Amino acid sequence: MKFLADECVDRPIIDRLRHDGHTVLYVAEMEPGISDHDVLDLANHEGVVLLTADKDFGELVFRQDKVARGIVLVRLAGLSPAIKAEIIAAAIKDHGDEFLRSFTVITSGSVRIRRKVFYDL
Repeated sequence: MKFLADECVDRPIIDRLRHDGHTVLYVAEMEPGISDHDVLDLANHEGVVLLTADKDFGELVFRQDKVARGIVLVRLAGLSPAIKAEIIAAAIKDHGDEFLRSFTVITSGSVRIRRKVFYDL
């Protein structure tokens, strides 16, 4: 699967997903400090699912009706980056095919997938 990871995503998560064979573009390696709008535009341009820990993307997608291929919001505060990486890797393995055209929230106890009718990009 292909992702764009926002710079707020822990580096061990990026490393784990790459190790698992996923293509992960990382904002921190590409254009650190860019705005949320630019991050979303970059994900759309690359045709990938956005992986983020920033709740502001929910605002952009649901209230401002911005377009996205799919967004995965990581809500795993208080856990070590290694544990976060394990939880995210397991969620991708079990639900990754549902991430496109959805707003997904990963917590320590659940994976909530909300279908969103995104426009074709």
